[in-house]
Amino acid sequence: MLLLDKSGGRARLRLAQPVDTTSLPGDTVRVSPRVRSSALDSDAIPSIPFHLIEPFLNEAVIFQANELAQAPRIVATQEGRVLLSRGDTAYVRGELGGNTAFRIFREPKVLKDPTTKEILGYEAQYVGATESVRPGETRTGSDGKPEIIPATFTVTSIRQEANVGDRLAPVPTREFTNYAPHAPASPIAGQIASLYGDALTAGQNQIVVLNRGARDGIERGHVLALWHDGQRIIDRTDPARPTVKLPDERHGMLFVFRVFDRMSYALILMVKEPVSTGDRFTQP
Repeated sequence: MLLLDKSGGRARLRLAQPVDTTSLPGDTVRVSPRVRSSALDSDAIPSIPFHLIEPFLNEAVIFQANELAQAPRIVATQEGRVLLSRGDTAYVRGELGGNTAFRIFREPKVLKDPTTKEILGYEAQYVGATESVRPGETRTGSDGKPEIIPATFTVTSIRQEANVGDRLAPVPTREFTNYAPHAPASPIAGQIASLYGDALTAGQNQIVVLNRGARDGIERGHVLALWHDGQRIIDRTDPARPTVKLPDERHGMLFVFRVFDRMSYALILMVKEPVSTGDRFTQP
């Protein structure tokens, strides 16, 4: 045990002298540090396994407009191959803007609001990554006419095989953001606009697209409650046979990890039933 001694106008540390327990009064109770434990609230926000969202930080992208329509594109493959794998050569045309590292995307999918059907963005299907080896040029051919030489790229990583027609987008600067889970400061509500990938339903640790974004107050780290709409049934116990809507049931939690202007990506932290497009979310 160390003591902080401030006597004499100076502060210094010294060892505490051992206590003679034999001289203590008979009613003295000796105490020592110990661990005190208590049960956690069942509604506590769970920690986020970063490895579940890390692959999607560069792969899951929503474009506000169909920007890929004007993006650089693969126009040919090495030796006329149909598909490209890691290490293969691709020939690219388009404005590279001085960038050398690119992501490869397939034809984007239109994302619409489940209720209004308004187009909110374009989700591009991630294919892989590629790097520039040699820039393209335009030179005069032997016949005196301009001759277009496409840029040469090497495929560095692949999620699925690339092909002629796939588009390129620059690799963004890595963002080191605090993903501390927290609830929204004000009420918010929206719907699942799409499921990431080709699945019809989603479960725990899968990615969904929300129809709310930065302009609606969504932030990285927001934890949201997931709701399942109650069914509408006919009350057969009533002679009038009225239609009755069952109560909405909360059946899961979402964690927002990437935010765009009008849409967001969220990880399903926990869920009781399969998640489908159109399911609602609110603040917890």
